[in-house]
Amino acid sequence: MAIRTSLLRAVRATGIVGAVTLHLMAQTPAAPSATVPAAEAWLAKAALAPDFCVPSTREAWAGRRVEVRATLERLLGELPPRPARPEVTTVLREDRGDHRFEKFTFDNGAGATVAGYVFLPPASQMRGPLPAVLYCHWHGGQYDIGKDEMLRTNAVPVAAGPALARRGHVVLGIDAYCFGERNGQGPGGPAEKGSAGEMTAAKFQLWAGRTLWGMILRDDRMALDYLASRPEVDPRRLGVTGISMGATRTWWLMALDERLRAGVAVACMTRYTELIGEGGLKAHGIYYFVPGMLRHFDTEAVMALAAPRPMLFQTGGRDSGSPVSGIARLEPPIREAYRLYAAESAFESRVVPDLGHVYTPEMWERTVDWLARHLAAP
Repeated sequence: MAIRTSLLRAVRATGIVGAVTLHLMAQTPAAPSATVPAAEAWLAKAALAPDFCVPSTREAWAGRRVEVRATLERLLGELPPRPARPEVTTVLREDRGDHRFEKFTFDNGAGATVAGYVFLPPASQMRGPLPAVLYCHWHGGQYDIGKDEMLRTNAVPVAAGPALARRGHVVLGIDAYCFGERNGQGPGGPAEKGSAGEMTAAKFQLWAGRTLWGMILRDDRMALDYLASRPEVDPRRLGVTGISMGATRTWWLMALDERLRAGVAVACMTRYTELIGEGGLKAHGIYYFVPGMLRHFDTEAVMALAAPRPMLFQTGGRDSGSPVSGIARLEPPIREAYRLYAAESAFESRVVPDLGHVYTPEMWERTVDWLARHLAAP
């Protein structure tokens, strides 16, 4: 999510990132906006869908759930079919002592080469197939970082790749469209980077009958295909996590892919109607807008598809990209979906008062504990 991009760029220009960036963002959270009258008028005349309701029985929800997922797949556009397993080239393997590291690439079949990293526990600690985590990086206007987020303290208070590997997980993450090694690899070529490249990629996908968001999720699912196929991995114990754009990727992937057993999303528990009403659309980049979605339902319909699988949301109460008024509307229908499975404890939404768009050490520990508990051997 492109929140406070100018602040992030200014901090990066000094050569100081990580804890300083997080500190600045934490100390200057944006207060939730009042409802914007113009937004009210636009919403009132947009003929959007009524509030989404979860049916009262599990049987009825099962049918509705299929309909919602099919609608999401259609709205994302006519995406190229994924191969059964991507053809992966491993370009580097290193033993780094407390973990092992690999770099790989694959052709996504849609004109792009995708680069990614894998982190594994030391060979001496391998005891049968392990739980695995798909790590989704954030946006933050940091187009040059992408998957390298897993190697540094930047969006997250630890280097997440090695940290999760040390905890006994296999961890995999890729560069999303326009990020990391894919910055400057869009249809505009190397001269077009950053937000300009992202805008061009979004325009191209719309003309091709699909969305940039759909293509980002398609790459993530190809990465998940590869992760699940690795011999070190137990495909029954797959999790997903991320902050900001990575959080939104997390809850969309939980909605679309039943292979994922648990997820943790930090920030971006966003209901779009409240985001519009409070003037917050500017807090999010063009990459994740799905044409026509609000004519069918808001994001509670997407998040509810995760039920009954464990899902933890952690959000700052002063994060302008995730208005608390929207979170209050999201939680009841999601809880109702979990209640149908007698799995109320598998859904948890934590709102941290007076916190902005930030990932704190306490949030990280909850993330790690949640994944360890819910990806444990059956």
